[in-house]
Amino acid sequence: MKLIFMGTPDFAVPSLEALVDAGHEIAAVYTQPPRPAGRGRQVRRSPVHDAALARGFEIRTPSRLRRETAEHEAFAALGADAAIVAAYGLILPPAMLDAPRLGCLNVHASLLPRWRGASPIQSALLANDARTGVSIMQMEEGLDTGPVLAEAAVDIAPDETASTLHDRLALLGASLLVETLERPLTPTPQPENGVTYAERLTRESGRIDWTRPADEIDRQIRGLTPWPGAFTTLDGETLKIGAALPAETTVGVPGEIVDDRLTVRCGVGALRLTRLQRPGRTMMEAEAFLRGQSLPAGTRLGD
Repeated sequence: MKLIFMGTPDFAVPSLEALVDAGHEIAAVYTQPPRPAGRGRQVRRSPVHDAALARGFEIRTPSRLRRETAEHEAFAALGADAAIVAAYGLILPPAMLDAPRLGCLNVHASLLPRWRGASPIQSALLANDARTGVSIMQMEEGLDTGPVLAEAAVDIAPDETASTLHDRLALLGASLLVETLERPLTPTPQPENGVTYAERLTRESGRIDWTRPADEIDRQIRGLTPWPGAFTTLDGETLKIGAALPAETTVGVPGEIVDDRLTVRCGVGALRLTRLQRPGRTMMEAEAFLRGQSLPAGTRLGD
């Protein structure tokens, strides 16, 4: 097929590469424009931008689409059979949704209708879902409301993080996408029951409330790794928590370190912190962290 590809982050790159390897023609690649990122705020291209450059594709980086009539016309003029959308980051207006012969297909990282929206991978972990997956969806104007063309499920491991689940689903989505395009498209409307929405994450989503149960905080740490990252405070300084293990204790109050192994009392139960990061430093194992920072029993974390 002649396809337009629209994506921005790492999640979308395997889908683009799988389409090329399967022999599809990529008429153009749409991605978010380069933006400042990182500590130095240097302007960086998106992962999809870099992948498209390496393949020599035409790259388009509009910053908005809703009322840009010229963009709509240029998109339609490509004469694509379909547009493939994977975590693109901009809402497509009706003029673009209807332009390709077969419409626009979305690679979405959940089993729709569960976790429509911006953060399906993290939401599945935060909610303690036993499984999740990938859906290939026919796009329409509503937020992830279109009929599903195909889906594939995976079990969520007990120690799963958003990072490991992201990588698994990115590869699963790529293979499912290619399989879907090899057969006639048969859309199935999403059921009305079971609809949930994944909220857009902010930095504050990662702030740990130590009065919550340990298992909830553990899911927060795993579900928000690597971004936005779970964090607490120590003497007013931000302290990122990269990993923790369940622990037991009968002493202390929520947020208090109760031993020399960084065991922190929670509202119910406790967690032993195993990876931490101070501002301006790299994430490190607890043993290495303690060589440069003393956190004795009785230290209080949090506000």
